[in-house]
Amino acid sequence: MAPIPGSGLAKGLAVTLRTMTKKTVTAQYPDVQPELPPRTRGVIGLFEENCTVCMLCARECPDWCIYIDSHKETVPPAAPGGRERSRNVLDRFAIDFSLCMYCGICIEVCPFDALFWSPEFEYAETDIHELTHERDKLREWMWTVPEPPALDPRAEEPKEIAAARKAAEKAAAQAAAEAQAAAEAAQEDQQ
Repeated sequence: MAPIPGSGLAKGLAVTLRTMTKKTVTAQYPDVQPELPPRTRGVIGLFEENCTVCMLCARECPDWCIYIDSHKETVPPAAPGGRERSRNVLDRFAIDFSLCMYCGICIEVCPFDALFWSPEFEYAETDIHELTHERDKLREWMWTVPEPPALDPRAEEPKEIAAARKAAEKAAAQAAAEAQAAAEAAQEDQQ
């Protein structure tokens, strides 16, 4: 049987009319920012105050895309008669995002919580050499890191917080006892 002339055109127009009546699902990306999941891996943010230049992140990185430079400074003794100490000072911390595969190993191995995932994803550059971001840019991304999720209310209290709370309660009780003793001594002096 021969096809009816114009049946292909009719089918195409039917598809077009069906599509026109449906709601659009196009994401208007530059104008409307997408809703990102809470654990989005965008870029790595650096909390510089926590970095002790231990180099664990650079050593464990499978792509060798983290560059760290530092120098040692001598710190004067904390108490008279003490000895001087030396500490590492961070000079350069850079990540080459053209090499990074976003595995997160550097964040996991950091013992001092200096590296975090930021949901920022708009960091495209026109030149591949500009994808090496220095610590100033990494510090800016740190402030876009979302708050960690709340702890489970049924979970037991962490040991560190429990120890700190007990020490604070003990110090408060001791201060209250000393204040009460001082008040009683002042009352006796008045009599």
